[in-house]
Amino acid sequence: MNAKFLPQPTPETRLFWDKARAGELWLPRCVDTGRVFFPPRAFSPFTGGAVDWVRASGRATLASYVIVHRPAPGFEGEVPYIVAMAALEEGPHLLTNLPGAPADPSGLVIGAPLELVFEERDGIVLPQFRLAASLQAEDAA
Repeated sequence: MNAKFLPQPTPETRLFWDKARAGELWLPRCVDTGRVFFPPRAFSPFTGGAVDWVRASGRATLASYVIVHRPAPGFEGEVPYIVAMAALEEGPHLLTNLPGAPADPSGLVIGAPLELVFEERDGIVLPQFRLAASLQAEDAA
């Protein structure tokens, strides 16, 4: 079985990964406009100017998803699985796997609230989003 892909921190993304290890989601922000963006980079994609970092709320909604039936390397034996786009309250979108959610479209509603969780995988801590606990409780009832 192949290993799952793991991101490799770079100087531009180091703070993102260090904060994830601490259980926090931090995002880069354009100093000139105040707009938050992702992925991290050394300069603002809006103005080319300076960047600082802000702690994200961890709140998001489900913007889109696909249910994968052919495994990518490292996901053999895990199909079907979900690849989803989380729309963060701060504006940017992040990819996630919706851990704990069944790969069934009837339980995946665009606009559904998501909550931040973290997954440790071979020394890297990945921010992920799952269906908010209130939705999971309704599905279990």
